[in-house]
This record gives sequence, structure tokens and C-alpha cells, in this order.
Amino acid sequence: MAKKYIFSDEAGCFTFRRAPNISKYFIVCTLTTGSCDVGHSLLNLRRKLVWDGAPLGNYFHASTDKQIVRDAVFEEICKHPFFIQATIMEKSKARPQVSISKDRVYKTGWYFHFKHSLEPHTNPNDEYQITAASIGTKKSQAVFTNAVNDVIQQHLPRDQWATFFCAAAADPCLQVVDYCTWAIQRKWERGDVQSYNLIKDRITYEYDLWSHGTKHQY
Repeated sequence: MAKKYIFSDEAGCFTFRRAPNISKYFIVCTLTTGSCDVGHSLLNLRRKLVWDGAPLGNYFHASTDKQIVRDAVFEEICKHPFFIQATIMEKSKARPQVSISKDRVYKTGWYFHFKHSLEPHTNPNDEYQITAASIGTKKSQAVFTNAVNDVIQQHLPRDQWATFFCAAAADPCLQVVDYCTWAIQRKWERGDVQSYNLIKDRITYEYDLWSHGTKHQY
């Protein structure tokens, strides 16, 4: 029985209206791999960048890192085998019963993401460790944790999976999926494909969930 690793991140906010600095999309993104070597390499890169005097934060975070750091991170992670899946949700097309709460949006995104991008590729003989970046307060994190666990147990036998939630700073593989999620978000929100093109050959699933919808709620 092989062990597989899934790391997840999200992009976009839970605000449902049009205004400056409010995302158009909410994106659920996962990275799947049979090895966590890419995370080990990222730690080694960080130590090298310290020697080089690069402008580093407490951990790699694509939206705040300087471009010189982003370039180094993308170059390093693309040396390793992994695959990316992304479910894109155009928030203005969300039905009222979906946008009623943050946890409903989160759970809806995870449900369709897992059902269509991950479940078809799961092997009944494999085990899956799913690590998600923690978000929000302890109260909201508990809601999101339950949402993910509820979705996964609908698709996998209980003895085949384990979930863990932690800050992105705690696991370098979460920082890898953060970079990939950021690159995909830049493409959808801004039409900027500079970073997206670096990882597009790793993307096995990228789906606009409500692409056929025509009604906008706002």
C-alpha cells in the first residue's frame, strides 16, 4: 500500500460583492505527490538564500515575497515531480444557498474539487495524508476542518486517509502549493500568466466550476 500526500491551499476572499481589492474568484487548489522531497529542497533553498543575502520573510509566501525570491522558488520546485489541481469558483455566480456563509463556500469548493479532481485518481490500495493550510480564527478553523473531513469521508474509507491542519510556515510543502495557487490566481484575476506558465505542465485539473452559469447574483 503506497502512501500519497495531498497539500491544499485556497485563494480569494469570502466577500460577495464588487469592490476594490475583493477577489472575483475563490479557488481551491491541491498538490499531490508521492514524495515530500520538494519540501526538503525548499528548506535547503532557504538556507542558500540566507547566504546570498536575499530579502526573506519568516517563510516563503508568494504574494509577499520579492520577485527575486519568487524566481528562485519556482526554479527549485519545478525540479521535482508533483501535480496540481484547481477548482475555480466565480463568486458572483454562487447561488444564495452557497454564499450564505464562509463555511458553506469552503465546503462546496472542497466537495466538487475532491469529487472531480481527486477522487477519480485515488487508488483503493493507497493511503492519503491530506494537509491543509489553516485559516482564520480557531472557531472558523474548526468549521473548515470539519468541512474537509466531512467531504473526504464521503469518498474514501476511513482507514485510508488522515488530515492535518497547520500554518503554512510549519510545512514547506504548503508553501509550494501556496506558490502554485498564487500563480493560478494571478492568471484568473489579472490575466497574468508569467508564473502560471512555469507550472502549467504540472496542472492535471483546472476547472471553472460555474462556467456554464449565466446569472450573476451581484
